[in-house]
Amino acid sequence: MRRLLTAVLCTAALLAGATGTGSAAAPPTAPGASTAPAPSTAPADDRPPLARTPPMGWNSWNAVGCGVNQQLITDTVDAFVAKGLKGAGYEYVTIDDCWSLKQRDADGRLVADPGKFPNGMAWLADYAHAKGLKLGIYGDAGTSTCAGYPGSLGHETTDAQTFADWGIDYLKYDNCNNQGLPAQDRYRAMGEAIAATGRPIVYSICEWGANRPWEWGTSVGGQLWRTTGDITDDWDSVKTIIRKNLTLAPYAGPGHWNDPDMLQVGNGGMTDHEYRTHFALWAMMAAPIMIGTDLNSASPQTLELLLNRGLVAVDQDRLGRQAAVVSESGGAYVLAKPLADGSVAVALYNENDYAVTISTTAAAAGLPRAGAYRLSDLFTGEELHSNGVLKAGVPAHGVTVYRVAPAGPGAPAPATPARSFGLTTPLLYEGAAASLVEPGRPGAVRTELAGLGRVPLKEASVRVEAPEGWTVEAAGPARASVVREGRPLATEWTVTPPAGLGPGSYDLTATARYTVGGRAVTDTSTTRVTVAEAVPGGAGPLSDTPWVKSTNGWGPMERDMTNGDQPQGDGTPLTIGGTVYAKGLGTHAWSEAVYYTAGRCTTLTADVGVDDSQDHVAAQRGTVTFEVWTDREKAVDTGKVSWQDSARHLEVDISGAQFVSLVATTADDGNGNDHADWADLKVSCAE
Repeated sequence: MRRLLTAVLCTAALLAGATGTGSAAAPPTAPGASTAPAPSTAPADDRPPLARTPPMGWNSWNAVGCGVNQQLITDTVDAFVAKGLKGAGYEYVTIDDCWSLKQRDADGRLVADPGKFPNGMAWLADYAHAKGLKLGIYGDAGTSTCAGYPGSLGHETTDAQTFADWGIDYLKYDNCNNQGLPAQDRYRAMGEAIAATGRPIVYSICEWGANRPWEWGTSVGGQLWRTTGDITDDWDSVKTIIRKNLTLAPYAGPGHWNDPDMLQVGNGGMTDHEYRTHFALWAMMAAPIMIGTDLNSASPQTLELLLNRGLVAVDQDRLGRQAAVVSESGGAYVLAKPLADGSVAVALYNENDYAVTISTTAAAAGLPRAGAYRLSDLFTGEELHSNGVLKAGVPAHGVTVYRVAPAGPGAPAPATPARSFGLTTPLLYEGAAASLVEPGRPGAVRTELAGLGRVPLKEASVRVEAPEGWTVEAAGPARASVVREGRPLATEWTVTPPAGLGPGSYDLTATARYTVGGRAVTDTSTTRVTVAEAVPGGAGPLSDTPWVKSTNGWGPMERDMTNGDQPQGDGTPLTIGGTVYAKGLGTHAWSEAVYYTAGRCTTLTADVGVDDSQDHVAAQRGTVTFEVWTDREKAVDTGKVSWQDSARHLEVDISGAQFVSLVATTADDGNGNDHADWADLKVSCAE
């Protein structure tokens, strides 16, 4: 957990080798699944097995940071009971950093801050236990925690016994200020100390994925391990974490879980669609589900999502399988998670900034052959039947999740057929950064309403709406008396933005109305189109042109300065190997900046390297890989570049490319101090 709250905390985190949401996956496709064998499921000692399903609960950090206190914890315990979370399976209430005094007592023990926890931790554990819940606490495998409180390095035996004496049930063990000592040694010391207490304490290894803890976590006594750096409350963070965590499916199972970090659901930084996707993908990945919002102010929509029993059941399924990637094409994923009763949870997931239609089959998802299938829509609760096709129009950053099982004599198929409805727009190529339109010029979009079962859809009609000033015309039939299996209502539309429309993203919405089984149904599908500002003609700094989209591993991407912390504009001059550059991009891996070059540009040049802003941090190193992509082709891959290396000069042929993507990866070792500079970044384009 990296806590960049002040300059002091930033330095502490950097000294610890902090990591972030790194992924070695390059655009536009995500990485393939790992083929490595799963680790041993045996615990490191003879304790009864813990965490046979992914732990569920709440953690204080994303909700209040260092503002943790006794009242908040007792209120949260009470909320678990009153709001139905305990009944849904949420169990652990975990106190994160900042709970102790800044000094140990005369016996070398950690002391709960009496100003924050006047009754002490043992009392608080008793309070949770009396309500049928469990208490978790935070520690650190370094000399101090990420927020500067006493760490447990060298005090493992004392601290583990203290936690056991208090009645603690769950330990989140962080990685800050680790003095550069081997991770496995530090985490094994605490794992052995926990085992020696004899108390069953779930051990959460929060090592940020820097040293591949999925390969050794069980051997040091852990039941779960962080696979990435800290999550932030934005879509780019969630998307990047999903990409990374999906590759680690072989390592997950009962008692040993991949942890993509706590939830951000309900904290306000994402849309409802994005929070639904966030929660659903955590469930599909058999991830620990640790709520990260203040339950006392959580909205009804947030609670409804957290209490989605269908998704919780998928996460908690006793088979313990993490979803595998069935297919991925241009940012459209099909994921399948086998369940203990023989059914399969299938997610159709769209990471793109525009809507796509995603399709698969029951057979591809691993289900046996059958004449029909039962589908439970885990968001709407609707029970459907299908002929075996699983298909949906999925909005930008959205997901559709079905629980699918063969329909048989003992479980006949529901009467209502599955169907799909989607609005899609042409792309320059599959997985392109954006769906483009040009002001004043007509563009084509397509709607399709399809029936996927035996019962037809009747009296169907479709319409498309655009922002004020746009024109929309159907180029084909937009009505059908009957829509049957294999005969969709597919309509081409001409959409014309007004002349002079400025750069930006704009929503188009399609609505389908029809009846099924005598019931009137309305479906909607929304997609996003973009008016992009092309790189201008001539030769000049690329940082002066707005990017089409950007993703950054920590804080915002910066123009003409290095990446700093979370605020925009808090960087320092771009500096590589002592050379200061006036122009360029300051990023933090994993990062991507996409520019629209419209096929008119020929050459890109830059000096790339890890910024000097971290040279003074002896225990930390920044390592990145720089990549340049022209549409779907990788034009340049520098290999690993260290903070000790001088700048590397790039001169790249980008002729004919519609989009150019500048990517900095973490070099597969976490993203601590991975300040990746694209200095003196220039392009040459036709006038």
